[in-house]
Amino acid sequence: MEELLMSVIDQIKAKAKTNVKHIVLAEGDEPRTVQAAAKIVAEGLAKISLVGNPESIRNVAAQTGTDLAGVEIVDPATWPKSEAYAQKLCELRQKKGMTMEQATDLVYHNTLYFATMMLKMDDADGMVAGAINSTGNVLRPALQIIKMAPGISTASSCFIMELQTKEYGSDGVMLFGDCAVNIEPNSDELAAIAIATASTCKSLLEIGRAHV
Repeated sequence: MEELLMSVIDQIKAKAKTNVKHIVLAEGDEPRTVQAAAKIVAEGLAKISLVGNPESIRNVAAQTGTDLAGVEIVDPATWPKSEAYAQKLCELRQKKGMTMEQATDLVYHNTLYFATMMLKMDDADGMVAGAINSTGNVLRPALQIIKMAPGISTASSCFIMELQTKEYGSDGVMLFGDCAVNIEPNSDELAAIAIATASTCKSLLEIGRAHV
């Protein structure tokens, strides 16, 4: 019975602990991100890499009283695969006019592109950003490098709200489709957003059933 009362976030955490993934946080010196990294590692939810200048990241950790034991710090300037990332990025975008110089600049100086290349090159399982970058900035490298999944025609987002009410109880969950990406979607885009959100809902239901 106790498992039936697990919140959605608790179910997601339980699932994460059974199959620990490597997640890259592209905004490595953002205070909330630094604190979140430490908490995630301490709870055993994921392997975490913070991307950015090591000195800046450690200064933020000191200022916030955060222990980064177990958290990897990745510096694009010294990462041994940075040059390979730049070469691959140039290859992927050369038909769009990207030069090797431009690709190198993005990899070494734009942590969003660097982190996305880590994902592209199978050096990470996922990437998270958006604490200090706009949605557009976060999506741009993802759409250019990773691209959308097969069958997805419209990039969209969704967020989850768990309702704690007498009517719904502890497992009353609602997903709100795309409140951040598409400003004025047409009918086809709305349909695509609804389908993608339903797919996310299905995945959550499967996680819940796995822990009932």
